[in-house]
Amino acid sequence: MTKPKLLLVDGMAVLFRNYFATAAVNQYFRTAEGLATNGVQGFIRHVLTAKMLMKPTHMAICWDMGAYTFRNDLYAGYKANRPAPPDDMKHQFDLSKEVSAQLGWKNYGLAGIEADDFIGSFSERYKEDAEITIISGDKDLLQLLAPTVQVAFMKKGFHIYDSYTEERFTKEYGILPRQFADVKAFMGDPSDGYPGVKGIGPKQALDFIRTYGSVEGVLSSLHELKPGQRKKIEEQLDMLKLSKDLAEIRTDVPLETQLDELAVPVYSPALIPMLERQELGLVARHIEKFSGAPQEDPFA
Repeated sequence: MTKPKLLLVDGMAVLFRNYFATAAVNQYFRTAEGLATNGVQGFIRHVLTAKMLMKPTHMAICWDMGAYTFRNDLYAGYKANRPAPPDDMKHQFDLSKEVSAQLGWKNYGLAGIEADDFIGSFSERYKEDAEITIISGDKDLLQLLAPTVQVAFMKKGFHIYDSYTEERFTKEYGILPRQFADVKAFMGDPSDGYPGVKGIGPKQALDFIRTYGSVEGVLSSLHELKPGQRKKIEEQLDMLKLSKDLAEIRTDVPLETQLDELAVPVYSPALIPMLERQELGLVARHIEKFSGAPQEDPFA
């Protein structure tokens, strides 16, 4: 029996990517009231194209719901270095979720929980029942790879992805996907604002985990390390442990949904004129391009 194909979309990652790609060439696709819709329309078109390419039977869009999460409770500097979103983008956060829901896509997000944690929890819950593809730009998600889970990183336009399977990751990194958080614990993550162990870079961090298997394995073998390495770790032990907590994606977020509730929707005949009324003409034309009968799903 063929397994369902579940597409998990990192909504904010896709939205940001499309906003900045079009803003860079001054294409904001404003409404009559002057509101930019470039991020929203790019996000919707990106997901529609992914549906056409990947042909999922089920899908979910996972969202960050505000900048503050439980990781900020662990470390005040978490993502504190990220600039505020542009004014032209702020109203597009809610609009993206609204249009996504109008298309029949299921949206998931919760204040204090990151989209990554919803994606991790969906992956953990359904990896035995479905073939899962995650769309994102966040390498942290590599730790979720499994025989039935792959991660497709957005690369160029709407069509080009750099896809990782568990086999590719293991061959390139020489560790298991679940050990990636241990690597991040040592090397830190400048984009997320936590330092790991200062003085230990990506190559050394990866060598540690290849040799000792985990943060805990390194700590139990400190006597085998060079004096300089041992000193750095001992002096920053608390940050090392904290960085691992920050790097690990949660897979236990409660999900009050069943797989069949995530089935790819069938579009209503009223969808295209509704989008036109909302001044989202690029999305409407994108659907029309692939469907002469809008009551059917052209991307199923």
